[in-house]
Amino acid sequence: MNLDSTDLALVHLLQEDGRTSYETLAARVGLSRAAARARALRLTEEGVLRIVGVIHPAVLGRTVSAHVAIDVVGPAEPVARTVAGLSEAVFVTLTAGRRPVIAELRTSDFDALSALVADVARLPGVRGVDTTPYTRVLKDPYLPVTSPGVVSLDETDHAILRALQADGRMSYAELADRIAMSAAAARARSLRLLDAGVFRVAALVRPGTLGMGHLAGFSMRRSGDVRGAAAVGGLLATEQVQFAAECVGRADVIGTVGGETLADVLVSLEKLRALDGVHGLESWLHLELVKERYDSLTTS
Repeated sequence: MNLDSTDLALVHLLQEDGRTSYETLAARVGLSRAAARARALRLTEEGVLRIVGVIHPAVLGRTVSAHVAIDVVGPAEPVARTVAGLSEAVFVTLTAGRRPVIAELRTSDFDALSALVADVARLPGVRGVDTTPYTRVLKDPYLPVTSPGVVSLDETDHAILRALQADGRMSYAELADRIAMSAAAARARSLRLLDAGVFRVAALVRPGTLGMGHLAGFSMRRSGDVRGAAAVGGLLATEQVQFAAECVGRADVIGTVGGETLADVLVSLEKLRALDGVHGLESWLHLELVKERYDSLTTS
């Protein structure tokens, strides 16, 4: 599907807020409401994007996240497919690098993470597993901006979250029919959950749509002084950096950069290496995205 500048503008806006009204979308991109609605629906129907409710992992009891690099004996694809079948795996790729399978795992606590990594290590074809837990997510286009505090959810809240996980743009009238309450009450409940950081509605975009058809992962070592802190600031300010998290273990920061071409990816990695305070940068190329389902975890 060929996307023009207006399509791309719509995608960006829906990434920021998947429930942005058609009136607002139209005003922002210079179309009529009907034209903006038609374009947004076409993008969805063509599979360019999916608009879903993404629940904060902490709400689902997934408070620990880790980057897992898997070494294999023999073909890597069967291992990647098996890991992708785990409910705790939200991101799995086949890579060109030291280890051919990369995954992000989310678990309830470190004991659960340890047990899960041990299970992965016992899978047929796995030679070894290198695990780097995150201490703080610095940049993630899918996480709610506000981290939820202590939030008490009842069955009605869970019903709302389940419905919006499947269709992030579901109207409040339809949502009300699903959960047997008034549209005003459904709207009020949904907005309360959004404001509390329990979930956000975002467009999950097909790889390559936004000129980021090539992705590379990186692990960074930085100094522990102000130069290192400034390096992290420079990293976060780099538009091509899609994801970044502070870690404990073999890396201080792990992240992902994207580019339209491999040359673009190389330029971005070189910029990161050149940041003052960066001591080292290891990188790998994501060859095939096996799984990316941040919306797939289910509520109780």
